[in-house]
Amino acid sequence: MLLPSSCTALGLNPLFQIFFAIFVPPIGVFLERGCGADLLINILLTILGYIPGIIHALYIILKY
Repeated sequence: MLLPSSCTALGLNPLFQIFFAIFVPPIGVFLERGCGADLLINILLTILGYIPGIIHALYIILKY
């Protein structure tokens, strides 16, 4: 489910956010939620394993 662009941070198309979430997960989370706990968690998950970082980023983007 894609959200309308009015619901996204910085007015970016959700497809761009999903693209960033797959290739550089912390950037996808940053674009959606900004600097905060979600970004820190995603950075740690990406360092521990690339796939958990992607899953978390997609969860954050599709949830909001």
